[in-house]
Amino acid sequence: MSPRVVVVGGGIAGLTAAWRLASAPGEREVLLLEATGRTGGPLQRAELADGLLVDVGAESLLARRTEATGLAAELGLGGDLVAPATTRAAVASRGALHPMPKGTVMGVPGDPGALAGLLTAEEVARAQHEQVGPPISGDVAVAAWVADRLGPAVVDRLVEPLLGGVYAGHSAGLSLRATVPALWPAARDGAPVLDAVRATAARAGAAQGAGTAAGGGVFAGVRGGVARLAEQLTAALPRVGVAVRLGARVRSLAPAPGGRGWRLQLAGGEVLAADAVVLAVPPGPASALLEAVAPVAAAGLAQVPTASLALCTLLLPPGALDAATDDAGAPLSGVLVPPVEGRLVKAMTFASRKWSWVGEAAGGAEVLRLSVGRHGEAEALALPDAELLAAAAADAAQVLDLELAPTASLVTRWSDALPQYGVGHVERVEQVRAAVAEHPGLAVAGATYDGVGVPATIASAGRAASQVLEHLAARAA
Repeated sequence: MSPRVVVVGGGIAGLTAAWRLASAPGEREVLLLEATGRTGGPLQRAELADGLLVDVGAESLLARRTEATGLAAELGLGGDLVAPATTRAAVASRGALHPMPKGTVMGVPGDPGALAGLLTAEEVARAQHEQVGPPISGDVAVAAWVADRLGPAVVDRLVEPLLGGVYAGHSAGLSLRATVPALWPAARDGAPVLDAVRATAARAGAAQGAGTAAGGGVFAGVRGGVARLAEQLTAALPRVGVAVRLGARVRSLAPAPGGRGWRLQLAGGEVLAADAVVLAVPPGPASALLEAVAPVAAAGLAQVPTASLALCTLLLPPGALDAATDDAGAPLSGVLVPPVEGRLVKAMTFASRKWSWVGEAAGGAEVLRLSVGRHGEAEALALPDAELLAAAAADAAQVLDLELAPTASLVTRWSDALPQYGVGHVERVEQVRAAVAEHPGLAVAGATYDGVGVPATIASAGRAASQVLEHLAARAA
């Protein structure tokens, strides 16, 4: 009888793990269980107006990593990978839109002089006179370390909005080692951060010059939407023998009698047997399922909080964003809004400007994405959809100094969508994986472990699938 592997969770991690397991040489049965009525997690599209489908979750892929673009090519989407039409972003600060400085690492500059205008002369001078500190013995919060080195303004006006855009968190609580690993050696060794940023930027420039997916840029999209990646995976799984069950919530996980394999109990009482299990669910559900099996792993995952956010997508008349330029008069792909500005909206993406396919699909109309919500900011997200949409649109209009009169709109809420990589996260993940590894045939995957981006999540799924395949091969030997 072929061994059975059960993958719990139908987001991009679970879909990828199931694909890798079913596509590998050998015979095995793969079953994917998804608690909700759809797969894909935050990779989703929705109809904004009259057949106009747009991403309402992740809308770009980091092309410097090949996991996502490579998977797209496997699934026949290689020809639909596209580069952004523009990546010129701005930072809203002190009543103006300032060009995002070049040569930064998560907002930390290599040349503080390039921050003139965005920062005051005094703030620039503070950043230019870096206060190099001693080596640190353990992890540290991003905000505290960068502020000590370069001053609080660099954190408030640059680091905070960039980290907030990626993690929906606050730099005062996020791990330097986990979220800005390129700068970790400088902290660990007590080396100048400005030198580290310049070296990192030089390496990134060389890599970009060598060419990456979708035209050699840092980011890539998918014509028709990044959500097509999850859709194609979902459609491909049955063709490689994967059974997908929606509305199948796993209530408990336990070793099978005799310790050979696993038993999963579903919410309706059904019990499933498995030779191996991949848990590709957020930290909270994963912790609950591991509590009776691997309590050390469960405790570690219980220490990973999550952030909720909402996305307001607006369809605007043609030309509505023509005047949305930075202080140099250049058209923009989006705007980041630092929390210090006291705004509801944390980021804006001019989707019809950033992605040519969106502008074409919208028939020349403008598509504007407004992101709302950071960790610990539940009050704004408690507003009803209509009120949240109105407040976000009014806030964006003030930042852009434009009138925004949407002809159609969507509000998409993502509850507990982004794990927070707090201080000590790298060590915590190592402990979780070590505890899980004590139970052969059990693996974990998802955005909790190696990065919240799509490529990193796909990589974690590949790692989990490889662990399961190795276990099954050893057991069969």
